[in-house]
Amino acid sequence: MSEEQVVTPEAPAGLPKRWYVVHAYSGMEKAVERNLRERIDRAGVQDKFGRILVPTEEVVELKNGKKAVTERRFFPGYVLVEMVMDDESWHLVKHTSKVTGFVGGAKNRPAPISEAEVMKIVNQMQEGVEKPRPKVEWTVGEVVRVKEGPFTDFNGSVEDVNYDKSKVRVSVTIFGRATPVELDFGQVEKV
Repeated sequence: MSEEQVVTPEAPAGLPKRWYVVHAYSGMEKAVERNLRERIDRAGVQDKFGRILVPTEEVVELKNGKKAVTERRFFPGYVLVEMVMDDESWHLVKHTSKVTGFVGGAKNRPAPISEAEVMKIVNQMQEGVEKPRPKVEWTVGEVVRVKEGPFTDFNGSVEDVNYDKSKVRVSVTIFGRATPVELDFGQVEKV
């Protein structure tokens, strides 16, 4: 007596969803995301669409001497859309308010981007949430000008950068001697 295996046919698999890059008016990426979601819901084609991403990262900037975390788009003017590409979905996205078109591929058949590229962007977004980047990045050896404090209007070169404390050590020449001075990010500017 042998046991027979029952093989159940799988549900007919639809076309796979792939990631596409949609070009939007700069500064309107969140509006495009909202408009797309509304149009998808109204058309009842949720099964053809997956995630919609506006690639952003958090950045730390000093405002009035206080740290403020703000969101910055690292691909301004672009929105990532996970979707099944067919005529209906193409038209829905293409004719969404504030969308100028797809990036890559033929005029009416855009090329998808790879899963690896999407994962790289998602990882960059996640890193930005876990450890916000400073809005201004300083490099050792860079010449900066002190804009406030006792050394206002002195120029110096960056010797060390401490992003955790938002401090920079600058070598300023005073009376012909190089003197290291520790300053807040907000006290210096690029020359």
